[in-house]
Formats: sequence, C-alpha cells, structure tokens
Amino acid sequence: MPRRMSRRDFLHKSCCTAAGVAAASFSSLGLINAMAQTSQDYKALVCIFMFGGNDGNNLIVPLSTSDYANYAKIRAGLALSQGSLLPVTPPSTGSPFGFHPKLAEVKSLFSQGHLALLANVGTLIRPTTRDEYLHRLVAVPRNLYSQPDQQQQMQTATLDSFAEVGWGGRLADKIQSQFGGNFPVVISLAGSNVFAEGLMVRPIESSGDPTRLLSGFYGSSEDTARFAALQNLLTFDTGLSLIQSASTTTSNAVQDSQTLAAALAQGMPLATVFPNTNLGNQLKQVARIIQVRSALGLSRQIFFVSIDGFDTHEGQLPQQDSLFQNLSQSMNAFYQATLELGVGPQVTTFTMSDFGRTFQPDSTAGSDHAWGSHHLIAGGAVAGGDFYGTFPTQVLSGPDDATDEGRWIPTTSLDQYGATLAQWFGVQTSDLPSIFPNLPNFTNPTLNFVGAAAQARRARV
Repeated sequence: MPRRMSRRDFLHKSCCTAAGVAAASFSSLGLINAMAQTSQDYKALVCIFMFGGNDGNNLIVPLSTSDYANYAKIRAGLALSQGSLLPVTPPSTGSPFGFHPKLAEVKSLFSQGHLALLANVGTLIRPTTRDEYLHRLVAVPRNLYSQPDQQQQMQTATLDSFAEVGWGGRLADKIQSQFGGNFPVVISLAGSNVFAEGLMVRPIESSGDPTRLLSGFYGSSEDTARFAALQNLLTFDTGLSLIQSASTTTSNAVQDSQTLAAALAQGMPLATVFPNTNLGNQLKQVARIIQVRSALGLSRQIFFVSIDGFDTHEGQLPQQDSLFQNLSQSMNAFYQATLELGVGPQVTTFTMSDFGRTFQPDSTAGSDHAWGSHHLIAGGAVAGGDFYGTFPTQVLSGPDDATDEGRWIPTTSLDQYGATLAQWFGVQTSDLPSIFPNLPNFTNPTLNFVGAAAQARRARV
C-alpha cells in the first residue's frame, strides 16, 4: 500500500518522471573538478530495505539439538532441514546456528569477519516486556503490525505519528554542513521514499539511474531545443509559491543529474561482477557513484536501495530461496567492489525491513506480520563473525512473544541500531536524540558492532 502523497511528494514527482538527461559538457567537468575534495575521511552508509517484512526466523536458525527440535516442531511446513543450513558458532553465544542455505555468500562474509548479525531488532518506544505489552503498561508503536505504518516507522524512527522526514534525511541534515558539498548527500536508487527525506537537504530519488531523471530528452537536435526551453521556463517567476518551489526542485534535479553524469563519465569500469538483478544493479550503481566521490566533492554519502517480495503470506519457502540468494550474492558483490575501490573499511551496508513475521506458520505455507527480526551489517569497519543484541526465546507464549504466535518483542530498538550507525558515520553523541527521538529511553544508546568499540572488540578476539 503506497503512503499518502504529501506536498513534498508532489514536488519530487514533478521532477522524477522516469529516464533521460544527457551527460554534462566538458565545461561542467571543470566545475566538478574545482569543487573536488581530497579528504581521506570518507564514509558511506548503504541501506538495503527488504520491502514486505522479512521472516528472520528462517534467515538464521538455532542448531543445538533441543532448539532445532523446537524450531522444527513449531515451524512445521516452514522448517528448513537441519542438514541444509550453513553452520556458524558466534563467539558471543557459544551455541551453533545455521544461515539459510541460499545465504552462502553471507555466511562466508560472516566467517571471514566482515559481516555481523543483529538479533531481534524492531520499533520500540522503550524497553518492553510481554507482561507490559499484554496489560498495556507501556506505549508501543502506532498501528503495530500494519504494513504501511511499520514500513514508514522503520524509515523515519517516528513511532507515534505520521512523519514526512526520514532518519536518513535527518542524519544528512546533521552532517551536510560539515561533510557535504554542493551535491546531495543522500541518493535513493529505489525511487521516492521517506527514509531519504530531510528538513534541509535535498535527496536524489531515482528508480535505478539518478543521471536520467527526466523523460523525453535523448540528445537529438529537437530534444536539445526542447530541453533548453524547459530550462528557460524553470527560471520564470510565476508569483505562485507552490509552482515556484516545484520549478526550483526540478531545476536542482536537472543540475544534479548532469553533475552526476559528468562525474560518472570519469570513472573506470568495475572488475567486480554483480548479479543481473534489480538489487544487484542498484548496488552496482552505488559502487560506481562511490568511485567518483572526489569529483562530487563529498566525504559522506547515504544510499538507499531495496528488494521487494518479502510479504510471504503463502508459498514462503520458494520465495525466500530466490530472495535470499539475490540478497546474498548482491551484498557480497558490493562488499568485493568496496575492496576493489579501496574503501572497504569506509562503507557500511545494513539491512532493514517493515517487521519480522510470525514463528508459527499460517494456513497457506506462509507467515503473518509480526514485530522484531534479525538484520545484517557488512563492511570493513564491522566487527563481524558474531551476533549482537539478544536472540529471542523461540517459544509460543514465551517471554518474548507479544501474542501467542511467535511475534517477537524486539530486544534491540531501531533507535539503537540506527544511532550506532550514525555515530560511526560522524554524528555527535549529543545530536543522536534529534535523529532518533526514543533513544534516551534505552540504557545503552549505541552498540559495538561498528566503529571504535567494534575495532577494540575485534582486536581482543
């Protein structure tokens, strides 16, 4: 279900109609080079959003004899065979677990120490127990289990009302003046989304190719004349604030796409081979943009990409086979590309999704909307090869079950997850609550899976 159209959506849709702006001239290249930076303090965050609500219960499975027997009994037709799972033993747990059989590359990155798993993450206003939830003793996210609401809340970290500003956008607002240049810090390769929207920064939002934001201009003499006419129209003062604002937005989008096209023209082809999938192609484009970061004059960048299809109410097993294989191969290719570009420790990739899904299957070989789920974080700055957070007790009506069907109450909040990434990214500790409003409600506002604490932990291990 699409989110409601706001004034902000109207302005963006006026300039994001599909494909096509020609690359900039050589004079534009001169302007790009003039604003280039040589900062070594480059960092990028890359969010992979799994739309639909990923069933993390099959992403990672406990393999001890008693835990697997419990898993197999309750999951029934959704249970993966024990022999098919890819075994790992996280040091923090001392117990064996198994990744989904289609996550071979993810398992390899985990074993090499380049990928971590954060267990049972979700939207939380404050720490919540089953008793508090059942007796309504604590505030919980608005319209919990509603797909459009939870999808939006994961992207905004605003849990008690509808929001038009995302936490990616708020993060960009905080760092733009210190680390940004004249080019947008936030780029979505997955179309318009609230995650990228800030109060001050302007994001680039494109369905795959941010150098082609307008349709109908392909380089012929007639198209060149039409394009020049459009640019001239955008300079007219109509006296109407909404139209004037839309014209400014469109003009900025044209300029941004030209600047990016010119920068990408300077890049070299990547040797890393990406899967020829929607997600693989989005991440390949991200890698290409990172390659030309100096030409864009940026030392910080935030990217949003996505993969659809995780609303698995029926036929879940074959769907997850395809989805997880795509996710695994794409994440691995992107990590290898960061190594090729020499920025492995400077780029952190992380997953998000609407919510988790019920441990107990539904009647059509699928699962229903739930709450907490598990997420993956990859990169050279990540203290990988281990689990973080607290794995739920996988018992129906148990201490972590919000209902009686295996809807895990999160033990790590979205705010803690995002704040840890934001702190590594360069946001001051004092600024974190303005991005993640519920963060002060948690004793440990940040975790140690990435950043200075992660490196110290990696050294001890």
